[in-house]
Amino acid sequence: MTLQLRVYVPPHPLIKHWLAVARDAGTPSVLFRSAMTELGRWLTYEAARDWLPTQETAVQSPLDTCPATVIDPQVPIAVVPILRAGLGLLEGAQTLLPLASIYHLGLARDEETLQPHCYLNKLPEKFDPQTRVLVTDPMLATGGSIMAAMAELTQRGADPALTRIVCVVAAPPALQKLSEAYPGLIIYTATIDEKLDSKGYIVPGLGDAGDRIFGT
Repeated sequence: MTLQLRVYVPPHPLIKHWLAVARDAGTPSVLFRSAMTELGRWLTYEAARDWLPTQETAVQSPLDTCPATVIDPQVPIAVVPILRAGLGLLEGAQTLLPLASIYHLGLARDEETLQPHCYLNKLPEKFDPQTRVLVTDPMLATGGSIMAAMAELTQRGADPALTRIVCVVAAPPALQKLSEAYPGLIIYTATIDEKLDSKGYIVPGLGDAGDRIFGT
């Protein structure tokens, strides 16, 4: 079977609500951060639905023994926020994945060439091949940063088929690049916008998510 990139836009009313808050240019930084936290939480919830490894066991209820399904503690889970804007989604993701290891990856985009450069890499030398990796990055625009992140992850053994990307807004250029390079990948996003402007920003998008999160 031919693998194909899958992009999910969950129709959850809370995701739609917090996306509207985040899009609004009048939203102050403190409320924008709350919107990012909530979007990180609900999009991670959707991404975890058929992704987290489980195992069957039995528990003793107050009345009887019964079968139960629990998260398999032997399978490692990693969250990789793409700095700095990916930190905005991290808090929400961590509330659902409290035992996950957090590996920071700092990528900055050259505003002239639109190409990313790495200024911080806290990824492990090698991932266990069964590791579930969740990447948080609010904006998938030109695709430069997310492609650089995926290259770093895969060369350290991360399996694209076990990797999930959580973002807030995605645009066709990034999705096209990911589809060609990593067809087994799955993305969860609050919305897909149709175009980029001349500076590589998504339109209508959110503006600069990092600046809005940190008030800079």
